[in-house]
Order: sequence, then structure tokens, then C-alpha cells
Amino acid sequence: MAMNYLLSSPSTILHNQPNYPFSPLNPKLGQFTTLPSRKPRITTTTTIVRSKGGDDSADAPDRLISAITYFYPFFDGVQYGKYVITQFSPLQTFIQPLVPAIRVFKSFPFNGFLVFLTLYFVVVRNPNFSRYVRFNTMQAIVLDVLLIFPDLLERTFNPRDGVGLDLMMSLDSTVFLFLLVSLIYGSSSCLLGQLPRLPIVADAADRQVPP
Repeated sequence: MAMNYLLSSPSTILHNQPNYPFSPLNPKLGQFTTLPSRKPRITTTTTIVRSKGGDDSADAPDRLISAITYFYPFFDGVQYGKYVITQFSPLQTFIQPLVPAIRVFKSFPFNGFLVFLTLYFVVVRNPNFSRYVRFNTMQAIVLDVLLIFPDLLERTFNPRDGVGLDLMMSLDSTVFLFLLVSLIYGSSSCLLGQLPRLPIVADAADRQVPP
């Protein structure tokens, strides 16, 4: 009712006004007196809603943990770079600071398996960790599991020379470069708070870590 009244025509409003001495309808005045116009005051209320980050959001500790997990498959498969590292000095410069950690990782034959169990049961299956951490950890685990296939090929064929050796060298170098790119891309993305999705392994990690 109030809004309809405010939106009604001016003549309706004037006829409903009392006939005060200074009313525009007072016949004793020879002219109309201008009354201050009243416009409806429209107030808007702005509600600021702070959205809480979803399961894929990450704070600083989550970013650091996720970035570190990508060193696991790289350390486990660094031996596939034995051909390409000797040919490119920049790779030697990159690997050199990691040599002490690689030696510790390789010092015990079951270290890789123990790290696998720790990452899977302590991190991936632990709901106390965010999905961001669990997804990245699962990607690193799947990437490490895929190293079984080049290892089986080497153990099965193990060529000493000829075309077979050239093919094996190419395979090993490809595996190493893929691990290196995955390490750089995965770790740097995590440190920046982004969610890396590695080819081949991301869909498998999604299935193991539901939303």
C-alpha cells in the first residue's frame, strides 16, 4: 500500500493533502507554493559472503607437502637418466644438489616400498589431510607405480648392443625426462597453489581420491 501511494500520480497526492495556509490549493494565495518533493528513499543492503575454499584449496603447509611428494617417483626412477644425464651438463647441474637425498633414498632396497606404504596409508587414506594433498600424493604414487613397466622391459630384454640397446636408451631417456617434467611441473604448481594434473595419472588419482 505504501509503495502504491508513493507511485501514484501527483494530483492524487495533492488532493489528499490537508488545506494548510501554505498549501498549493489555498485559494487565498495567488500562486502555488512549491513544496519540497519527497522521493522514496531506497536503501540497499550489501551482504558480503566470504566463501570458504573447497576441497581443492590449499594453504602453505598443504602446498609444501604436495610439492615434496613429487620427489618420490623422481628419486625412484632417477636411474633411467643414466644415458641422458651424461650427455647434457645442465641436467648434471640440476641433479647435483639432489644427490645426497637420492643416495639416502637408494641406500636401502625397501625404502621405495616403505615410502609408498607411508604415503598411501598415512596421507591418501587419511581424511585429516585436504583433498589437495591427497590428490597430489596419489598422483605421485601412480606415477611411481608406472615405473614397473620400463623396469620389466629392461629385465626381460636387457640388450647389450645394436638396435635393441639404442631402443632401450631412448626408452630410458624418455622415462627420465617425463619424471623430470612431472617433478618440475607438479612441485612448482603446488608451491603456487595450483592443482597440477599430470597426463596419464590424473584420472587414476581422481578415482582413488573422490571429492
